[in-house]
Amino acid sequence: MSAAPMETGRAGAPGSAAGLKAAVIDLDGTMVDTADDFTASLNGMLAELGTRPITRDEVVGYVGKGSEHLVRAVLSARFSAEECEALFGEALERYQAHYANVNGRHTRLYPEVEPGLAALATAGVKLACVTNKPHRFAVALLEQYGLAHYFAVILGGDSVARKKPDPQPMLAACDAMDVAPGETVAIGDSENDALAGRAAGMATLTVPYGYNHGKAIQTINSDGIVATLLEAARLIAGGTPGAQHLNR
Repeated sequence: MSAAPMETGRAGAPGSAAGLKAAVIDLDGTMVDTADDFTASLNGMLAELGTRPITRDEVVGYVGKGSEHLVRAVLSARFSAEECEALFGEALERYQAHYANVNGRHTRLYPEVEPGLAALATAGVKLACVTNKPHRFAVALLEQYGLAHYFAVILGGDSVARKKPDPQPMLAACDAMDVAPGETVAIGDSENDALAGRAAGMATLTVPYGYNHGKAIQTINSDGIVATLLEAARLIAGGTPGAQHLNR
């Protein structure tokens, strides 16, 4: 674990030894490996459009910016710009129909996710899930794994006007939890999560096992890399050296 020093803020505030009252946690690539769900749904869509299928590796390079971006990226690799625009509406509808049937079928929970959430809750840290996945799919997936009850707030890519990396959903989550962004840490697997968290004024932590648009995790400008959510919980709760740097 490496944590970069940050300006200290309200150290000792209720919630954790690091002075953090809340954590905003990403879903795809952070809590659940959903790449095979995306791949299956996209291939259903592509088969109906009569074009070549997609691989998991290609999908991983596109994931993280919402369904619209995902579908556009996949289409642009297979059709001309004009064809992409003409097909986009139909393709998105077909993709979402397939995803509704597939959601959670080909997924797996990453190691130490549930223990990490439990440890954060035990430490008195409020939790929000903020994802660019549509809200209904996010809720269904969290419920499938028995994780939904940990979260005071679940926001999807369609819950507010703008998606990550815009800070709007992060700020909306803070408002809903009645905490300040400076009392909150954003935890995710991609640059989008860190950018959104930083723009909102939050501390940021990154897990190394997700997608990050196919780029090395070390390229993300976050306050530290944590192996799992349980390690993040230990850091936030003050059990790991460097925890004092995770507040603003």
